[in-house]
Amino acid sequence: MATKQATIDFILDQLLGLDKIATRKMFGEYALYYQNKVVALVCNDTLFVKITAAGRDFAGEYYEEGFAYPGAKASLLIDEDRIECGDWLSELIEITYNNLPEAKIKKNKKYEIKD
Repeated sequence: MATKQATIDFILDQLLGLDKIATRKMFGEYALYYQNKVVALVCNDTLFVKITAAGRDFAGEYYEEGFAYPGAKASLLIDEDRIECGDWLSELIEITYNNLPEAKIKKNKKYEIKD
């Protein structure tokens, strides 16, 4: 079941205080980007935030592991009550962003010059 646009709109509304927040549709589901880093996935109308130690500590009693899709890495499964708290959700996204490694730059092998 694909994620509804209304779900994405609601999550983005809750994160209005963050600069450079965006989503990208992929295979009927969505990746959530903060400042050009993927920090979460939205699959089947459910928010899955990447796990970091700091994010797990911040989530505290609201922490529960979930999987965005079969074979995916475990993520913080965020329930609707927490999504409705925009300040809490924004802080979790910022904490996650700050504790993820820098994105790797992929080389385009097609145009790589070989000696």
